[in-house]
Amino acid sequence: MLEMQGVTKTFGTFPALEDLTMTVPKGAVYGLVGPNGAGKTTAIRHFTGVYRQDKGSVTLEGQPIYENVAAKSRIASIGDDIFYFPSATLPDMYAFYKGIYPRFDDQLYFKLWEVFQLPRNVQLRRFSKGMQKQAAFHLALCTRPDVLILDEPVDGLDPVMRRQVWSLIMADVAQRQTTVLISSHNLRELEDICDHVGIMDRGRMLLQRSLADMQGTTHKLQLVGEVPPTLQVLHESSSGRLRTLVVRGDADQIGAQVAAMEPAYFDILPLSLEEIFIYELGGVDYAVKNVTL
Repeated sequence: MLEMQGVTKTFGTFPALEDLTMTVPKGAVYGLVGPNGAGKTTAIRHFTGVYRQDKGSVTLEGQPIYENVAAKSRIASIGDDIFYFPSATLPDMYAFYKGIYPRFDDQLYFKLWEVFQLPRNVQLRRFSKGMQKQAAFHLALCTRPDVLILDEPVDGLDPVMRRQVWSLIMADVAQRQTTVLISSHNLRELEDICDHVGIMDRGRMLLQRSLADMQGTTHKLQLVGEVPPTLQVLHESSSGRLRTLVVRGDADQIGAQVAAMEPAYFDILPLSLEEIFIYELGGVDYAVKNVTL
């Protein structure tokens, strides 16, 4: 289990994280989402041991991560900006990773040559961004990590390679119960692969739970008629007589309350992760605004 308890991090006078508590269960695929500047990358850099928290704890199975070689050897990470030694080729980085990760899998490394088919004798700095990202996955998966931490992981990859990478990651989760933490703005993609989600804003955690629970407690209600005053409405809009509401609660209970009002029409629909994200962050305040140019 990957865990933060009451973590605060300040850069100068700017509070990047404020009393952040977050739990990534063992074997889970956890999507960390939030608007730009929410603190997602700062949180990830604490989990990878890059940053030291001002207050609170950051642990892997109860052991602190910062300056803990044993804990860090169990974690592989891929950031949005990939770093390689200036003149390194992929075989050079293979030798480097093999020297610092005790469980580096040589057999898997050579199997993945057939998947990624990257040049062997070209310096990585001459690769395209997508090829550099593929090289990062090639190396990270071979470390056989207990925890894989990804920050905008498939940015720059073409659709076929995106599918290939996710297939490799999900196979690793299924076979080895690898814990995966992913920060991404691609909520549609996260919805397909994550089983847990945390929504951050302004350095704090707004809510975190399993995706099934999250989608089971927030619904879209469309009706022609009166809205029961007992409903917990997050957002409301209308088009003619049809009213569309985002409502928190159990679907059966919502349906019973609406039916009691005898509306001319109503329907309860599931929300996508993107819709949940928007309305949990304040609904119309985060919606797209029309501006005359």
